Formats: sequence, structure tokens, C-alpha cells
Amino acid sequence: MKRETVDITTILNELERLRGRFPRAAVEAAIAQQATITPELLRVLEETINRADMFAQDGEYLAHFYALYLLAQFREARAYPLVVRLALLPSKLLDDLCGDFITETLGRVLASVCGGDLAGIQQVIESADADEWARSAALAALVTLVTAGVKSREEIVALLGSFYRGGIERRESAVWSGLVNATCDLWPGELLAEIEQAFQDGLIEWRSVTREDVQFALDRGLEGQLAATARSRHHQLIDDTVRDFGGWACFQPQKARRDALTTKGDPSTTQQPPLNYAPLMKDTPKTGRNDPCPCGSGRKYKKCCLG
Repeated sequence: MKRETVDITTILNELERLRGRFPRAAVEAAIAQQATITPELLRVLEETINRADMFAQDGEYLAHFYALYLLAQFREARAYPLVVRLALLPSKLLDDLCGDFITETLGRVLASVCGGDLAGIQQVIESADADEWARSAALAALVTLVTAGVKSREEIVALLGSFYRGGIERRESAVWSGLVNATCDLWPGELLAEIEQAFQDGLIEWRSVTREDVQFALDRGLEGQLAATARSRHHQLIDDTVRDFGGWACFQPQKARRDALTTKGDPSTTQQPPLNYAPLMKDTPKTGRNDPCPCGSGRKYKKCCLG
């Protein structure tokens, strides 16, 4: 397929469904014709949201993912309200439609298309009826805006502080875990009292973030923690659809998967000590929501023991 000769209809047809391989030529052709294809990608995204019930049942429909990645790469501000609408879909419908994209990429897309406008991101975070993982992704988007230099750390830390102090409902959920994670990503020094109160009030899921995690971020120091966060792919704007989307497992059916851990402790009855601000070392990496579950089931952690 020669990039310069591919018309928009052909590109869109190539990007509509799973075909067992990543359509690199079509994606590159879309990028080369950004101005022409952008209205079509916006149409695809809006149609997907408007008919989400139908598309969520089609496991081979991928057009919305291509639209999201490409519009994010294009920094297309017109996509921002559509991505917010997507994030606010009912939880089961959103999960059926987007799956692991919610935790892996939604925050990066929000940060990439918002143009520095926090209103839509904040709407998702503060919507008590929205999917908790989408709200957590929106919190991660705030961190990404700092690492990308779009927003200052001071502005975002102040906003995070407002969430602790009444901006979100005080009930245990992934939203609170996401809030603490976002705070730690930006260094938690100013909000330690608020974090400790959240732990004491039982708002934070113990398998997602712990007091030890907070301590670890604190011990890194401000500059060290910001540098570590900036290196994380989870907090980078979308710049390369071919690299980011082309690496999905659905395009690499023979790709070897990591082995799950075969042992798992059960600290459910163990009380965590209050933050003591003493240096702590991490002996083993924390299991991420999208990592294989340590129980050995072969399922993702968030879909197994975390859920």
C-alpha cells in the first residue's frame, strides 16, 4: 500500500476491524493526511459513543481505538469533549467497549487532547456515577500534564488537595487509590496528612496502594520522584500511534506472556502502621492493575483478585 495514493475511505476501512495484523501502512497514511482524515476520525468517535451498546458487543471493532490514538497524536482539541463523553459512559458499557484501554491509555489520551483545559478531566474525576477506573485515569491525566510541561506541579497538587478535602465522595474505591497514586507520582510531601486520613478512613484499596508506597515516593525526594514519573510510559502524551497501538497483544498473538507469580500473601487482616517518615526500601515490585494476577489464574490482576 503506497501511502500517498491511499484515499480516506480505504484507510477507514482498514482501520475499522481487527484483521490479525497491525495496519501500519494505513495508519501512516492517515497521519500523512491529518487535515483530511481528522473530521472522519471525529465522526467515528462520536458514532461509537452514540451507538456504544451495539459496538460494545462487537469484539473485532477497533475503529474507535484508532480514532482515539490518532486524534491524541494530532493534539486535536475537538476530540476532548468526545473523550470526556466516552469516559462518562456507564461502567459496564465502557468496560465492554474499551477494556484495558481505560487503565492503560485513557489518561494519556485525555492529557493529549485537552489543550491544557482541565474542565473535562475534572468533570470525569468528580462524577460520582462514572466508572471508577475512568476517574482514576483522569487523575493520571493530571500527572501527565505536569510531566509534559503543560501544567505546573503546584497547580495540579493544589487541585489534588481539593479532591481530598471534599472534591470527591468519601467512599472506598479505585478513585481514592488513583488519587493517592497521582499524589505520589508528583511527590506527596504537601498532602501527607490528607493521605493518612484517607488510609484511616478506609478509603484506599489496600492491594492498589499502601503506606509503604507513599513512604517510598516521599523518600525519593521531590526531584527524584518527578524524574521517575517522567520516565514512565503511563505519563507520556501520545506521540506515536504505530508504536503504542501496534504493540497491542491482539496484533501479536504469538507474543510470549510474562509468567504470573505463583505465591500470594493475604494481608487482609494486617493493620498498616501510620506513616512514620522513616526510609523504606521496596523488596519487590508492586503488582499493577493490568499485570498478570499473582494468584496464577492467567487473568489480569484488576479482573481477578483486585476486583
